[in-house]
Amino acid sequence: MKKSGLLFVLLLLLAVLAACGSAESSEDTGAAEPEQDEAAETFTYESETGAVEVPSDPQRIIALTNGPNVLALEGNIVGIDEWTNANPLFEDMLSDVEIVTEDNLEKIIELDPDLIIAGTHMKNLDKMSEIAPTVAFTWGKLDYLDQQVEIGKLLNKEQEATDWVADFQSRAQAAGEEIRAKIGEDATVSVIESGNKEFYVFGDNYARGTEILYQEMGLNMPEKVEELALEAGVHTFSLEVLPDFAGDYVVLSKNPDVDNSFMETDVWNNIPAVSEERVIEINTKASTYSDPITLDHLLGIFEEGFLAEN
Repeated sequence: MKKSGLLFVLLLLLAVLAACGSAESSEDTGAAEPEQDEAAETFTYESETGAVEVPSDPQRIIALTNGPNVLALEGNIVGIDEWTNANPLFEDMLSDVEIVTEDNLEKIIELDPDLIIAGTHMKNLDKMSEIAPTVAFTWGKLDYLDQQVEIGKLLNKEQEATDWVADFQSRAQAAGEEIRAKIGEDATVSVIESGNKEFYVFGDNYARGTEILYQEMGLNMPEKVEELALEAGVHTFSLEVLPDFAGDYVVLSKNPDVDNSFMETDVWNNIPAVSEERVIEINTKASTYSDPITLDHLLGIFEEGFLAEN
């Protein structure tokens, strides 16, 4: 009887210990649940057209616009517009990415996106929204730095985007001070692009590095450029009046796909900036965006072009 009683006590003790262990295990499991809840799979993004439930970590993005901004934040793009795809700066990043348009809904479905980025001007936005969360931006509504921060918000990488903006402005403004000290506070710079039968000169917010030169570096544009291109963004003109738009320094956005024989003419070669070798060439195809990758690329070219020892 004594042995039986002792055995009963031992069994009772084991049962109590097992129950405690089970309770602790339940408590552990309960503690883990809030952590899982915190790592929400989606969040509400307040777009200019309304609230959109988007993935917190999108893995299959179709970027019909703003592709370069997404690439700068290492977004996972599976579909891209043809213009971004043709840009040599992004060639390696887009080697396995499909070209897609707003009209090709079958291709969009086939790519199985979890996020679509588009323009408010595009067709089929409602249909695309049925395929995946779709966020549309209006071109030019935000300035080039705010646009990058906004894409950062959309991709749940706002801090990363904000940090880049602060760093870029610091580097570009410091370079501007150094450049102005070398070329003079009153020196003028114009950004001119070659076309097949015409030329373009740009204001301070039309890519081609204009945001860097005028907004961040504080360089001056010629009066004629300020008069005709600053508000409009771009002004078109002919070869004959090219000297009227050339500053003390010329940034030439040279398109390799057009006739550039103008560079052999007396009109071009008699421009002081040309004859005195104050022309900085950039590739049009690699300079039509104002995203971090393009801006960093052009900032390096401008630093070298303006500050190189003659």
